[in-house]
Amino acid sequence: MFDSHIRPFIDPPLNKLGQTLAAKGITADVVTLTGLAVGLLAAGAIALGWMAVGLVLVLLSRIADGLDGAVARATQKTDFGGYLDITCDFLFYGAIPMAFIWMDPTTNGAAGAFLLTSFYFNGASFLGYAILAEKFGQVTQAQGSKSLYYSNGLLEGTETIVFFVLLCLFPSKFSSLAWVFGTLCFATATLRLFGAKTAFNIKGPTT
Repeated sequence: MFDSHIRPFIDPPLNKLGQTLAAKGITADVVTLTGLAVGLLAAGAIALGWMAVGLVLVLLSRIADGLDGAVARATQKTDFGGYLDITCDFLFYGAIPMAFIWMDPTTNGAAGAFLLTSFYFNGASFLGYAILAEKFGQVTQAQGSKSLYYSNGLLEGTETIVFFVLLCLFPSKFSSLAWVFGTLCFATATLRLFGAKTAFNIKGPTT
């Protein structure tokens, strides 16, 4: 919901740093994989109860997630790069809730399972919409220049990062926060389905 509003503020410094890294020969794919590695380290720290370390690593991982696109724009964007980026993002988004479940499975297990299910549903609706948007020739720059069509929703990347930060700051509130955020994820995916029905409800060939 807020991604398109913050891009004018974060893109200029990211683009400048991306140009510097590109000039040093660092590729966007390397930045993507580095961001994923840092994100998985964040999950490990959280699972061990090291919340301050986990929080710092989560934020560094998300900086890398924005920086890979800046490096790509400074060099050459590729379809594989976009594919790698979204795949790594989804792995990161699943790893952080899983870390809280591992940290305290008795307390966090049910809410964590609900949250991960909502992520699965929301991710499927997002990728399915992107496939149809490509088929119908739709384009958008609302979330910046992307290899995939990024459909908007109640919850996007910004809200998810804020959610993860809150989890690290208030780990004892994981269950309550997870139930709320998971419910909003289900709502986001459902609304996206209705949006797809409106945008793509064109009868295809019969089989």
